[in-house]
Amino acid sequence: MEAAEKYVADLFREDEHLERAKEGIREAGMPEISIQPAFGRMLTMLAYTSGAQNILEIGALGGYSGICLARGLREGGSLTSLELEAAYADVARRHLTAAGLGDKVIYRIGDAAKSLGELESEGRSFDFFFIDADKQGYPVYLDHALRLARPGALIVADNTLLRGRVTDPDKQGPSVHAMRSFNERLATDERLISTLIPAYDGLSIAVVK
Repeated sequence: MEAAEKYVADLFREDEHLERAKEGIREAGMPEISIQPAFGRMLTMLAYTSGAQNILEIGALGGYSGICLARGLREGGSLTSLELEAAYADVARRHLTAAGLGDKVIYRIGDAAKSLGELESEGRSFDFFFIDADKQGYPVYLDHALRLARPGALIVADNTLLRGRVTDPDKQGPSVHAMRSFNERLATDERLISTLIPAYDGLSIAVVK
């Protein structure tokens, strides 16, 4: 851990609900790839300050990011979370319920692209998106998010540096190509105002005009 990142980690007190989620993920044998705590706090702040009422999360894992997002919802708001694995969604649901947020989240199980298409067919729209799923799918998820977004919606994506692989010209795998495409589109699409924060594993943030 870099010195600045360690300083930030030591500065903030541990959160019992997020620590429970991390431990539950570990005990379930799930990948320990939840968003970094500093970025989790940013998710809560962004959701709250944007006045988000309807959040779409692509990739629930064990509920760590779900807790952060749901905490930022305004009164009466809801979180729709897409997750490929039913077992993972069960773990996430348990953690959000333990954090007192279970009534704010609805899980959809299955392939995210298929679920996104269904949401479009239903005429749904959202004012906040968080993408943290299959990295090869990021460009497709962006396409759907732009169609599902209300004006002023936020699109936030984690792991957009892929542990430095996107900056290494020798790395040419499918996930790297997909993430480079995603990042370039966020940087150049005239429908978006965007940035990429080069800390931890990268966090991209865009506003839909």
